[in-house]
Formats: sequence, structure tokens, C-alpha cells
Amino acid sequence: MLASEQRITSADDYKRVVRRGRRAAGASCVTYQLMNPNGGTPRFGFIVAKTVGNAVVRNRVRRRLKAISHDLAPELPAGVEFVFRALPPAASTPFSELKAELEHSTAKLVSRR
Repeated sequence: MLASEQRITSADDYKRVVRRGRRAAGASCVTYQLMNPNGGTPRFGFIVAKTVGNAVVRNRVRRRLKAISHDLAPELPAGVEFVFRALPPAASTPFSELKAELEHSTAKLVSRR
């Protein structure tokens, strides 16, 4: 599970990352990335809209995204912030494919800094 300092919780922080950050789109998820000039641990936010499915499905997708983020965090530079927006296909995407997609998109965005 992600520690509280690794989570984006305020609406202003979500807006800042989504509006000002770089974007990488995949088949089941859109990844937004922004560097925090103050540094700190990598932080993650998750957007899973009702278009993904009912509450059970949305929560399962969110748990999968959190588990993948937990695995990615040690490899990321300090101060990076990510917001993952799940698309409707995320509900039926196997965990291994979702993980590969997010690893690819985060690596692509971090390398473009």
C-alpha cells in the first residue's frame, strides 16, 4: 500500500498535475507526469470514473493501480508526481498487461524530463 506522503490527495494538486503535466496515453490508462520543484518522494493520484464500471469494478481497478504504483515508486526520481486516469478498457485488462503499460508510460515520461 502507498504511504500517505506518496499520495496526491487535494483537488488542486490533481488539477495542477493534469493541466500542467506531460501526458502519455495507453490502451487502458492515461498517465500524467509533473515534477515537483520542491522534491520529495514520488507521489501518485488515481482517477477512475464511473465510465469504467460499477463501484466494485472501479475499486478493483484503483487497487490494481495502487499496487503497480507501489512497485514503481523505488525506481522513480525524487519529486516526480503521477496521476493515472483509468479508461473503460482498464476494467477488463489483465493485471500483467496493465502493469506493463504503466511501466512503459512512466519510463517514457521520466526519460523526457
